[in-house]
Amino acid sequence: MKKALISDWYYVNGGAEKVIHSINSIWDDFDHFALIDFLNDEDRAYILNGKKANTSFIQKLPTAKQNHRKFLQLFPIAIEQFDLSNYELIISSSSAVAKGVKTRKDQLHICYCHSPMRYAWDLQDQYLKDSGLDKGLKGFYAKYVLNKIRKWDVQNSENVNYFIANSNHIAQRIKKIYNRESTVIYPPVDIDFFTLEEQKEDYYFTASRLVSYKKTQLIVEAFNELPHLKLIVAGNGPEFEKLQKIAKSNIEFVGFVDVLSLKKYMQKAKGFVFAAEEDFGIIPVEAQACGTPVIAFGKGGTLETIVENKTGIFFQEQTSQNIKEAVIRFEKIQFDPKTIQEHAMKFSKQRFENEMKAFVEEKFKIFKAL
Repeated sequence: MKKALISDWYYVNGGAEKVIHSINSIWDDFDHFALIDFLNDEDRAYILNGKKANTSFIQKLPTAKQNHRKFLQLFPIAIEQFDLSNYELIISSSSAVAKGVKTRKDQLHICYCHSPMRYAWDLQDQYLKDSGLDKGLKGFYAKYVLNKIRKWDVQNSENVNYFIANSNHIAQRIKKIYNRESTVIYPPVDIDFFTLEEQKEDYYFTASRLVSYKKTQLIVEAFNELPHLKLIVAGNGPEFEKLQKIAKSNIEFVGFVDVLSLKKYMQKAKGFVFAAEEDFGIIPVEAQACGTPVIAFGKGGTLETIVENKTGIFFQEQTSQNIKEAVIRFEKIQFDPKTIQEHAMKFSKQRFENEMKAFVEEKFKIFKAL
């Protein structure tokens, strides 16, 4: 059986890439496809077993490595150019356009959907604002492009035989946008790496790419109002300098950290703070695997991964005041690191691989019998 694995893009080692790594751990004979592939050697070895992806024409466009998203209007054309006619099984890992790859009726296409395209649907206004495309003629054209992409996105969702959602939250969005049913298989969390540490130190920790939708600024503003509490911020991104300028002396920025340093910060923190609305959110589960309780925005995937007052607490609005009040409440609760770590076990990498393997093999048998 010839198998193709198609992703939107490869340029960092994030949550979606951890899914790809696990799928490659189940089957090691995929041919890989993506709009772009700019992985370094270390990440390539981990994510793709050292292989290179077949890429689209976007790979060769000027500045694609620095900012591929500015070619958004070309994504549908680029993904449709791939010739997958020789493959019996196609798995797409998609938060944008990968699921829109062209397939025939005699090919089985299973999509692991991290989310319907965020910047075309629920985050459109924020995407336009952050890109400086919310006004004038450029804004008008950008909205026109996004409208066309939404129509393309719905139409090409029909290329998928079966959807897998990374959370119940995303399953609901798949139903709403594409009117398709899906099976939930939670993403893999490496609980063998993110291990329990019961002895905590007196600081809070947050880590993410420093972009607006992660809402790290709200966390910084909240801790500005809590000068007696220490916050360590890990991550890089467009907001790094701005956040440094507004932060008070109780807030430390450590920039991009490698995975070993991330693990150490996570293990020793008294609490992990997470302000984004995520589709699933692997990093709060990694924190819990370390026995570290989480303070999180109570919407999206975190509602499925955090148990209120047992493995963490929620705040209900994305405001600095809400986060501040949650931290004050958090300070009064005694959490048990072992209980938190045990809860994280249900999101293990092995569990993902077992569920994914069983799902794909069952659907392939059914498909071949038709």
